[in-house]
Amino acid sequence: MSRAVRPLSRPARRLSAALVATLTAAALATPAPAAAAGEYALYLLSGQSNMDGYGRLEELPPELAGEQAGVAIFHGNTSEDGTPEDGRGRWETLRPGHGVGFTSDGETNVPSGAFGVELSFARRLAELEPGRPVALVKYSRGGTSIAAAAAGSFGCWDPDFDGGEGAGAGVNQYDHCLATLRRALAVRDVDGDGEDDVLVPAGILWMQGESDAAHGPDIALAYEANLGRLMDLLRAALRVDDLPVAVGRISDSGRGAGGRTWAWGETVRAAQQAWCEADGAAALVTSTDDYGYSDPWHYDGAGYVDLGERFAEAIFGLHAARAAHGGWTEHGDAGTDAGTEAGTGGDAADAGGGR
Repeated sequence: MSRAVRPLSRPARRLSAALVATLTAAALATPAPAAAAGEYALYLLSGQSNMDGYGRLEELPPELAGEQAGVAIFHGNTSEDGTPEDGRGRWETLRPGHGVGFTSDGETNVPSGAFGVELSFARRLAELEPGRPVALVKYSRGGTSIAAAAAGSFGCWDPDFDGGEGAGAGVNQYDHCLATLRRALAVRDVDGDGEDDVLVPAGILWMQGESDAAHGPDIALAYEANLGRLMDLLRAALRVDDLPVAVGRISDSGRGAGGRTWAWGETVRAAQQAWCEADGAAALVTSTDDYGYSDPWHYDGAGYVDLGERFAEAIFGLHAARAAHGGWTEHGDAGTDAGTEAGTGGDAADAGGGR
């Protein structure tokens, strides 16, 4: 039977999560187990444009230019804040084309001419944790901030967003991301082999912060708290309190006014480091300082290839550290089994404050 975790919806600003099935401690206790048939390690990839990915396909090395067997991806279609929940997508085998410009209507995926970290992340992780198939859920949107005050025309991830009207009232990037997770986890057979699959949450990759570094010192100073709250909510959506999180540190191309693109970039960088150090299940990827740029805001292809590899190594390190301390902690009552299967729903478990 397929067992997966159903993510949060948005019920009256309470932090709620529907448990579709309980994860076993044994599945989470070892960094690179021999995967059972149909079992996938599930990763959420989110953030803004450097998570979208602006690498050009012609920049890909040969080993990343084709399909990756054993790796499935559900890439959610993006929408603006204040619009009905989107996240439409379709599971497929990972291949190039999941960078900026990718779209999906839920029936047909339309690849772009770009790539992000997903290709090298999956390949490097397969080297570090061989024999463990990988499932990626990607939802990111360029220009977005966490703070609502920095959203501009791009959007924000603030869980307390209250803009929009009608069917889009209160809906922002956080909600579109949760909708992506719900759609992805509603599918029992992610690889199309006719058998139910098991999706075991294994980590979150977060590449974002530039927009919060461009709208004044107060927003930048709030980034540590905003990042922590958002990551805790996304962990709750996947029902693992200390789910590993790898954060990509923002960097600066030096192509802006006065030789700086992000006026309060150092404040956000310090906030990212402080949160990762305090969290206990997070790692900061700092190699971004060494990357070239294709424009003032986005890394070049080699940068995205390296960033994906560094994300994989950070996640692997967090898996090893957690294994040494006895496994991960499920959100809520680990002894409660909702007894439901992927795609069938289930009663929401109230996890306390927040949305």
